[in-house]
Amino acid sequence: MSHISTGVEYALHCLLLLADLPPDAPEPSARDLAELQGIPAEYVAKLFTKLNKAGLVIAAEGVKGGFALARKPERISVRDVVDAVDGAKPLFDCREIRSRCAVFGDSPPAWASKGVCSIHAVMQAAEKAMRATLEAHTLADLAARTAAKAPASFAPAVVHWLDQRSAGRRAGRG
Repeated sequence: MSHISTGVEYALHCLLLLADLPPDAPEPSARDLAELQGIPAEYVAKLFTKLNKAGLVIAAEGVKGGFALARKPERISVRDVVDAVDGAKPLFDCREIRSRCAVFGDSPPAWASKGVCSIHAVMQAAEKAMRATLEAHTLADLAARTAAKAPASFAPAVVHWLDQRSAGRRAGRG
């Protein structure tokens, strides 16, 4: 079972593209970002509403409208994106099963439910570690890893593709 949604993955991929764009590149729309990566445009539009509300992206309106990062990539953590898309939901929800043992009948002894459940304590530690890891990595970190893998021709090809899309919108074709 996945606790971090596919939406987070889509959002991070889209934000990585925004992080790598040169300042003079056209601001891509949610549809541009979706089509560039072969992911559902309607879903990406909903994600960008959440990202905008969380202050991670800014939207420009009009024919040339699109999205840009609201902060520098080194100031947007992976956790910021997870929280924006999925919310700050807990990894584990303890059901306090320890107090339901059939041996106890309707009156569990105090020792059975004293303090934090040992299972819950482990899950809390795991969640704390996961959130710290997500906080420690930024879009800039991810962009550097991606750039190290991609050929030098990739970024200019993306900008060219976006320029073509932008020109099509200005001409009324997109």
